[in-house]
Amino acid sequence: MGSTKLNTSSTLLGRSILAEAPRSKNRSLISLIVGLVLGYSLAQVFTYIATPARIGPYVVEKRHPDKDPHDLRVPHDLQDPHDDDESAHELVRHEHKQDNSSLADKLFREVRILCWIMTNPTNHKKKARHVKRTWGKRCNILLFMSSAADDELPTVQLPVGEGRINLWHKVKEAFKYVYKHHYNDADWFLKADDDTYTVVENMRYMLYPYSPETPVHFGCKFKPFVKQGYMSGGAGYVLSREALRRFIVEAIPNPKLCLPGTVINEDIEIGRCLENVNVTAGDTRDAMGRGRMFPFVPETHLIPAKSDTQFWYWKYVFYKTDDGLDCCSDLAISFHYVSPNLMYVLDYLIYHLKPYGIQRTLEHLPEKLKVGEFLPPPIETPAASDEDSKDDEDRVTKKIPVPVLPTQNPLIVDIKKEIALKRKELRELQKSIKKTNSKQVYSDEDVSSIEKSED
Repeated sequence: MGSTKLNTSSTLLGRSILAEAPRSKNRSLISLIVGLVLGYSLAQVFTYIATPARIGPYVVEKRHPDKDPHDLRVPHDLQDPHDDDESAHELVRHEHKQDNSSLADKLFREVRILCWIMTNPTNHKKKARHVKRTWGKRCNILLFMSSAADDELPTVQLPVGEGRINLWHKVKEAFKYVYKHHYNDADWFLKADDDTYTVVENMRYMLYPYSPETPVHFGCKFKPFVKQGYMSGGAGYVLSREALRRFIVEAIPNPKLCLPGTVINEDIEIGRCLENVNVTAGDTRDAMGRGRMFPFVPETHLIPAKSDTQFWYWKYVFYKTDDGLDCCSDLAISFHYVSPNLMYVLDYLIYHLKPYGIQRTLEHLPEKLKVGEFLPPPIETPAASDEDSKDDEDRVTKKIPVPVLPTQNPLIVDIKKEIALKRKELRELQKSIKKTNSKQVYSDEDVSSIEKSED
């Protein structure tokens, strides 16, 4: 349209020149040609600048939220800017050689995690390969479950169809494959989507105290539909080795324990199956009661949304929580609906960007638990402030462990009470002596000296 306007302007300019007082015909013709050439050139320049490819590779893929909370989409997905650029991820390939990763290396050896990614042929290049280039490379074993072969990832080609209606079948087939081929190769088995981002080191830290022979699974726990709660599929859920065995050997073969047919919400159904074979739905919160695995991108949890108090998440989430900076653990594990671009951003912010002059003290590894043992839940104490609250009226109780300080020692408290009582008695005695006009009256200096001696 801009080109048409400019051409029209050029034509009018040419006509106006011809309409002037009679001059040389050659001069008028030259002016007309110059105007046309100038107009055409400007039109080409504006057309070139307005081309989407010149604006940049980041084109937002618009999506609309679905009423079904298990199929919610938020407009954070971006088209992959690296589709045909193998060198685009070079910046996130390298690791910092000067970093001390001895503790992370220890956990890599002792807490072996197999990660399998739910994907489909459409997303192999759009999403799945970016998981492989970022957080997926930190798993002990990385598998991509799809209905089509792909040598680049590579994929495990499952005998299933695609679409939500086949999700439950696909999850069962994927875990069957993992059980058959990798049961003894890992201690824990993580299922994640191709738009999930996971900090694998933090997951190893959370899982470290637990025995893989304890029947347990962890994730972002939701409370409806399943008595003990079930784990959100998008945030990812991780099964212990014993939980995997019970799911494959005991639950799936028994239609009374696990539905064999089509189930749309696979995360609810696997929660039911695991509950039916006595696999505990674990608590992923940290010692301060903050969540570690999340069903949305960080922005959704960190930026308060006071006007959206009826959002389904607040009704589903198992443990009382908050948004703002109180939402998330310093050792958070996973987020969902993460676009390919955001995966690279998170990888950079977590593994490369560091504030100069600040060194974080590593948390000590917790004691190992016996088979069947679990860490105690966070201690519930009132929140210290209302800062970063979603809503002051709706602030939840924070779970903060309260250390016993030296001033809180019961013996010291008793001594302080006794001293306060003696001081009160001394003051009353002084008043009594003054009333009886006794000669033996304590001066203020005497009282102060007595108090100091008692201290």
